[in-house]
Amino acid sequence: MFDSLSERLGRTLKQLRGQGRLTETNIQDALREVRMALLEADVALPVVREFIDHVRQRAVGQEVMQSLTPGQALVKVVKDELTALMGAACQDLDLNVKPPAIILMAGLQGSGKTTSVAKLSLWIKTHRKKTVLVVSTDIYRPAAIDQLQTLAAEVGAGFYPSQATQDPVTIVEGAIDHARKHFIDVVIVDTAGRLHIDGEMMDEIKRLHRVLNPVETLFVVDSMTGQDAANTAKVFNDALPLTGVILTKADGDARGGAALSIRRITGKPIKFLGVGEKTAALEPFHPDRVSSRILGMGDVLSLVEEAERNIDRGKAEKLAKKIKKGKGFDLTDFRDQLQQMRNMGGVANLMDKIPGISQISQQARGQINDKQFIHMEAIINSMTPQERSFPDIIKASRKRRIAAGAGLQVQDINRLLKQFLQMQKMMKQMSKGGMGKLLRGMKGQLPF
Repeated sequence: MFDSLSERLGRTLKQLRGQGRLTETNIQDALREVRMALLEADVALPVVREFIDHVRQRAVGQEVMQSLTPGQALVKVVKDELTALMGAACQDLDLNVKPPAIILMAGLQGSGKTTSVAKLSLWIKTHRKKTVLVVSTDIYRPAAIDQLQTLAAEVGAGFYPSQATQDPVTIVEGAIDHARKHFIDVVIVDTAGRLHIDGEMMDEIKRLHRVLNPVETLFVVDSMTGQDAANTAKVFNDALPLTGVILTKADGDARGGAALSIRRITGKPIKFLGVGEKTAALEPFHPDRVSSRILGMGDVLSLVEEAERNIDRGKAEKLAKKIKKGKGFDLTDFRDQLQQMRNMGGVANLMDKIPGISQISQQARGQINDKQFIHMEAIINSMTPQERSFPDIIKASRKRRIAAGAGLQVQDINRLLKQFLQMQKMMKQMSKGGMGKLLRGMKGQLPF
């Protein structure tokens, strides 16, 4: 996420970190580079100007110039200003109303609106422990109604049926009545999208808003459209009292222009980031954490929260006891670790949150992908229980059989066994001296 921006800013600020003394000249040079990085990231020009002015004012003040580590102090100023630009704090959904709480979703066609309805339903069920009913008023595309019904079944949300022949207002009135009778906490309304903004579309959604009086009116926008996303959000905000934005496809956005422009242009907070195709791939938007990621400082808090949600505690405790007793780490344990990683959103999602990862080249990061982990799992699944417990018995003929079973090459088997041995060695170090000894042993081997 935002890799290009992160790499460019990281390179510029790294040069300053080691400076014993900052001058007007090297601050100006650094700010020029930051300005170019933001413009290349497709951040709106007025936003860039305001951001640079704020950083410059603080950079030439006592806070930075008289610091014992002025380079690091300037990096902190840039981080603080990035955080302020995106909204300072995470804005939660306001669902503390008499049920049903109504959420109206707006957006252009192709922005990921219907998928976001399903993702938000799952998030509310999981994190707010509330029941959810979804309904589509997209009478122009019957396929959109069918898509929402399929996604609702996938995430375990209620679905209120609608037809292309019905009036959108009639549909939502029926859905609200159904929710009240069945004591449903939240109703999410998926509205019709268009390929562009038009008067008819705006009139219809204004009419729905008047009837529903929703507690949340969320605008769904594709982050990969850059500052155009912020401008489109502004047009919607002028027509509707938006309460927030859901930024989709953020995992594929290398620039970050939308995330850095929307709050300043619309005055509305980004509430969620869509970070993948899976229905669980929705994250609350924390400006401070995102600015840390952009500057290559990682996002340990989100990583810990994700681990707490997705890691199987029973399996983790069982493995810890096993290692403590010195029974060893086998290939079945290794497969469990791969599965846990996949449950946490895959390697790309995890790498984005690891501090210092931006210092690894994009080419090197590109070689690490989820496909590799799927292949590794397939290899282990092609082994017998004996081979998983005693990998030393896997010789040439067994390797050929395992490779054929996994649809891969013998070289892939050799690579997995080598990676497993490294992991096994790390686990053995942990059993002897705990995490502290493990980290000391790894010092100097880490790429960041």
